[in-house]
Amino acid sequence: MRLVRLIALVILGLAPLPLRAQPAASSAGPGPRLSADRFDDRIVVRVDDKTFTCYRFGAGQKYPYFYPLNGPLSGVSVTTESSLPWPHHRSLFFGSDKVNGGNYWQEGNDQGQIVSRGPVVVHAGPDHVEITDECDWRKPGAEAILTDHREIRIEAPSPQLRVIRFRVSLVPRVEVRIERTNHSLFAARVAPELSAAAGGVLRNAKGAIGEKGTFGETSPWCDVSGTRFGIREGIAIFESPRNRWYPSRWFTREYGFFSPTPFNWFDDAGLRLAAGQALDLEYEVVVHAGDATEAGIAALFASWAEGRTGAGAPQP
Repeated sequence: MRLVRLIALVILGLAPLPLRAQPAASSAGPGPRLSADRFDDRIVVRVDDKTFTCYRFGAGQKYPYFYPLNGPLSGVSVTTESSLPWPHHRSLFFGSDKVNGGNYWQEGNDQGQIVSRGPVVVHAGPDHVEITDECDWRKPGAEAILTDHREIRIEAPSPQLRVIRFRVSLVPRVEVRIERTNHSLFAARVAPELSAAAGGVLRNAKGAIGEKGTFGETSPWCDVSGTRFGIREGIAIFESPRNRWYPSRWFTREYGFFSPTPFNWFDDAGLRLAAGQALDLEYEVVVHAGDATEAGIAALFASWAEGRTGAGAPQP
């Protein structure tokens, strides 16, 4: 009688159809499928038909940036698009203050703006997404002082992981001087509820915890993770061993900002680049379920970094 009743409930739509346990996802089977579509001011990247991130490049923005960066379990962004304090932070972004006297990080666009020429979706899935972009660093009505060339690759190696690989080459159009500044290069601002200030964990590759343990310290990676809705998720930034200052010092804050940025520790001379003298940088971002240990961040970095080393790579 119980079986007859259950079949009747299924027919009426009052009981779930599966009558047996579903097989667990297998790493040997097909992984998550990616897709990408370009719209007027953004490229939307989806994993299994759900938005993972948008690369936003509107003409009125300070700079292009990624938002959201949706967690693989919650479907809610692990970053914030704008939040106090310092609401100019935009989720995951790249820029710099004090470049030839201009500000390509905060303040109004009249002080400097990183303007996309229009990104291109080179590969739209299903195994990965590739995007290229060229951006001019300039003030309104003035010639660009430099152009950056970006290569972005997005993957979902498992249901618990999302990966963004970000390569950028800054090519000065004129002689460029960047003064000492804490507002510089690749950075992320996590959602307030995941931050260390709210009980989350900020840690680096050495196992140091919080702003006190990570600020100004060299490390190949840092990770922030926290719990909301009963789900723990996080985001890590890796720095490539090929980067000029690897491993960089980190600028970190309890409220959720973190960035590998040697520029905050420059001497008075700063950095000078001659016209045409490229500065190449590479990073990887991992959005993950669990904390840094559960996500295997150390092993993921080691695997990625192995492919970034080789002849000509700078040594720590």
